[in-house]
Amino acid sequence: MRLKKLRYRSKLNCMPSYDVVEREWKIKVNANECGMNLPPMVEDRVMGRLSRIAFNRYPNEDLEQLMEAIASNYGLQKENVLIGNGSSEIIEKLFFAFGGRNLTIAYPQPSFSMYRIYAQAAEARSVVIELNPEDYSLDVRQFIQKVNDSKAALAVVCNPNNPTGNALTIEQIEDIAQHTSCALLIDEAYVEFYGQSATCLLKKYPKLLVARTFSKAYGLAAIRCGYLLGDKAVIDMVKKTFMPYHMDVLTLVTADTVFQMRDEYVPRIQQMIAERNRMTEQYKTLPGFTVYPSQTNFILVRCDLAAELNEALAAKGIGVRCFGNSAGLEDCIRISMGTREENDAVFAAIKAFAESEGQK
Repeated sequence: MRLKKLRYRSKLNCMPSYDVVEREWKIKVNANECGMNLPPMVEDRVMGRLSRIAFNRYPNEDLEQLMEAIASNYGLQKENVLIGNGSSEIIEKLFFAFGGRNLTIAYPQPSFSMYRIYAQAAEARSVVIELNPEDYSLDVRQFIQKVNDSKAALAVVCNPNNPTGNALTIEQIEDIAQHTSCALLIDEAYVEFYGQSATCLLKKYPKLLVARTFSKAYGLAAIRCGYLLGDKAVIDMVKKTFMPYHMDVLTLVTADTVFQMRDEYVPRIQQMIAERNRMTEQYKTLPGFTVYPSQTNFILVRCDLAAELNEALAAKGIGVRCFGNSAGLEDCIRISMGTREENDAVFAAIKAFAESEGQK
């Protein structure tokens, strides 16, 4: 029996899809994940708590406990915290809260690719501010002007920025907050590798929102947990876009344990920063490669044969992120930091490719 023509939501057919299908890589450095699993002490504590879960109960107390722990860390109240399935879900809900017909959301480009998709889903108008093509810097004055001229309901800055790796200073973020009137989201998915957080501005600017995630520095990409910090009135409105009991207990217990034991991750974060700096200098030695400064757990490089390099690496079982002909990212490859051994192996493969091409 043939399926009859169904009536889908208007413009759904025009929505792009975010491809998350993966192959089995020998070395996987294409998704900005942490190359290490839970520290042993953290794993023991997580497993112990998971063994005592009441699976027949809804996740009320576990949610409250995590909210209180996060709020206490930032000198806030639990009403200033919103938990979501990764910072990605939080950003999506923010776009729904501040989007809709005749409303505008402003963000830089190139940046997190989902901003455009979330804006389309929310049926909001996008105002895109192009980064400087030479070094991917954001012209803060131009950003402020376009946000104000477009009468944006929400402005978004990924800091440090994905996939370019660079970052604004706290002074620049405050400049934006001070000279715009709309809600301002600072997406801090990679802030642990940078060290400068806009959370210090939250009490001064009630319209400011900060999104964080457990997926990167804390290696919890598998459980999907993030949080939003902001003024209670804003949090209350954004909360309306979430379903009841949208967080599961396994995620909440794991995230809460990791947050309580986050000091265990300090050496790991320092190690990832050291590897990023070491590999940045290594890639600078390759002829024909442009290496962009990074404050994250990845490095963005540009070379003329990026597509061919990507194929050569894939043939060796190495997965990196090649941007192909994406606007502003032509011939760019993003390389996440893995373990020291993985980083050396990836570099050796790229160096061999560069040298073989140079001999042609």
